[in-house]
Amino acid sequence: MADEGGCSPLRAQKLATVLAVLLIRSDQVVMAEQLPREIWGELPPRRTTASIYVCVSRLRKFLNRPGQQNPIITRPGGYMLRRASSECDFDVFQRLVADGRKHARSGEPAAAATRFEQALGLWRGPAFGNVQAGPIVAGFLKRLVEMRIECAEMSVEVDLELGRHQESIGRLRSLIAEFPLRETFYRQLMLALHRSDRTSEALGIYESARCVLDRELGLEPGRKLRELRHTVLASA
Repeated sequence: MADEGGCSPLRAQKLATVLAVLLIRSDQVVMAEQLPREIWGELPPRRTTASIYVCVSRLRKFLNRPGQQNPIITRPGGYMLRRASSECDFDVFQRLVADGRKHARSGEPAAAATRFEQALGLWRGPAFGNVQAGPIVAGFLKRLVEMRIECAEMSVEVDLELGRHQESIGRLRSLIAEFPLRETFYRQLMLALHRSDRTSEALGIYESARCVLDRELGLEPGRKLRELRHTVLASA
């Protein structure tokens, strides 16, 4: 956790999991009955009430700041973390992405590229580290990954619009290695290579995409990828 006083690590696994769940559902009540599965997985121990109470009590102590109201409050049947006007990285990420979309739609690719780059710069590794991923945390992490992928796609798209083809090639190769089933990255890499007069490499990327999609999903490349291949072949 970071604030004006610096960073404070929360090393206890159970506490970190409870804090993650409360943050995800901030300003909403998390029912106490939801926490055992988040903390212990599919087979929680029989008696968990006392352990959860201790976790919340220790979290309150960890989050306590002199002269400030503790952010964790008890509600009927559960607990709620109040974030009030405080802003976390997720809020900043969403705001930057929204700004980037707005600039892209307004025909301002340079401004959009800056916002997307700033948003992606907030990623410093897996969200929540090694926190136990129960249903609430796992669902949120899945959403985060999808948002990051979409931001990366939009970031590359405006870079290509700005003529940054050479600069995008290495980045796209890394993204494909990380997300090998995402067709958009193959299409963008083909386009970047084609516009860099590397036609044979562009066609090779199509074949790589075709092989991966067939092997992993039993599918052929989508329409946009096929159309780009035809365009590249026609110009060869």
